[in-house]
Amino acid sequence: MFRNTMPRYEILSQDALATLDSGWKRLLTEIGIQFRDQRALDLFRAAGQKVEDDVVFLDPEFVLAQVAKAPAEFDMQARNPAHNVHIGGDHMVFAGAYGAPFVRQGADRRDATMEDFRNFLKLSQQFPTMDSAGGVICEPNDLPLDSRHLDMILALQTLTDKIYMGSVISESNAADTLAMSSILFGGGRGAEAGRASIEQTPVMLNIISCNSPLRWDDRMLGALFEYAAAAQPVVLTPFILMGAMSPVTVPAALVQQVAEALSGVALTQLIRPGAPVVFGSFLSSIDMRTGAPTFGTPESVIGLFATGQIARRFNLPFRTGGTLATSQVTDVQSGYEAMMTMMPTFLAGTNFVMHTAGWLEAGLVTSYEKFIVDMEIQQMLEAAFTPLEFDEGSIAFDAHQEVGHGGHFLGAAHTMERFRTCFYMPMLSSSENFERWTRGGSLDATDRASKLCAQMLQDYEPPPLDSAIREELDEFVTRRRRELGD
Repeated sequence: MFRNTMPRYEILSQDALATLDSGWKRLLTEIGIQFRDQRALDLFRAAGQKVEDDVVFLDPEFVLAQVAKAPAEFDMQARNPAHNVHIGGDHMVFAGAYGAPFVRQGADRRDATMEDFRNFLKLSQQFPTMDSAGGVICEPNDLPLDSRHLDMILALQTLTDKIYMGSVISESNAADTLAMSSILFGGGRGAEAGRASIEQTPVMLNIISCNSPLRWDDRMLGALFEYAAAAQPVVLTPFILMGAMSPVTVPAALVQQVAEALSGVALTQLIRPGAPVVFGSFLSSIDMRTGAPTFGTPESVIGLFATGQIARRFNLPFRTGGTLATSQVTDVQSGYEAMMTMMPTFLAGTNFVMHTAGWLEAGLVTSYEKFIVDMEIQQMLEAAFTPLEFDEGSIAFDAHQEVGHGGHFLGAAHTMERFRTCFYMPMLSSSENFERWTRGGSLDATDRASKLCAQMLQDYEPPPLDSAIREELDEFVTRRRRELGD
């Protein structure tokens, strides 16, 4: 887990923040937010909020009071305590890509399978800088829709020993995820003990997306009720592509994002006061010539900077960023789009980063090669955002005494003591001269990423898991699959 202690890059003036405040408050009071779940409407009504049909008109002061109940920071436990994380403050937690129905491996673009899903878990487990494999890294289309979440959660729990993301497609899927997590963290003492353990220290994050503009749908809300009641953090994320799900201006999108996110936080605190939440953002634009979504754009960068500043103002941890790309393949475009998103992710001080590695083709594809490229980007940025240490050793006066005028430092004692760790050593980049690079096959970065990916999958070893717990998880999955008719 990386601690980003660098200064935050904030771009909104006090006048801009005041205008934004008046905007989101007006949206809540005059337009309202649609909640397509009767339980949510009942809770808001009981709390004194105006409800007309399924639209709630929220008092901004009530919303702010609810937001104040959510913790600014919280801990999460992993199956392996060495992989425990902290959400909030100056901590950054990184998770994999999410939601792609397709995968790309070399020139092959195809439907994602369960084998692909497991492969990306194996890659995630092996990178120390990846704090979580994520959730739906890719959609295993070769498994039945009704029960595939069971196989995915089981794989997340057994092929990795890091925190993970729960299934949010329905309330019953969320309940299954909680049941399996209770088994995993019961430590052989039973699911009841496990449930108590995960409620005390959560084990999963759960992405709850707003159907922008201004609507929370029943499936997402069903999952939200399950997870919030169990004190598992929900990442309340407006899904905004400017020009389609919001007006075309960045200020309008930010106003809408605040209204949607804070309305979700307010509901979460009505369900369970003090339940952990994450202020979510997924803000980008569309190509006004085609209507296609675009990522790695200047507008999304501005939105990312602004989101960090806004979330800190509400004293909430926040999610945004990643290595998003619109490009269809792992190429130069995918690289500069990914860096255009990940660099501001660091500059904004993002707390929970989804889509850290593998995202391609506007999220339709998870790519093996881009996974490796993106991990290089993340690791390089972590090195760049690590503050310099100034002391006698780093000033290296003794090296000048040894080398003198006009010499070189290659063989100096100071160099020999530090040459293995003094600079970032890329796993992917090539610094060979042209002749040697040619003799080695003239491999470009994508080719080298493919080779490294294959080697890592070959080298993977699963983390240990108590056999009794594994057996209980298998039994649960078998029983639930049978109950679901698969």
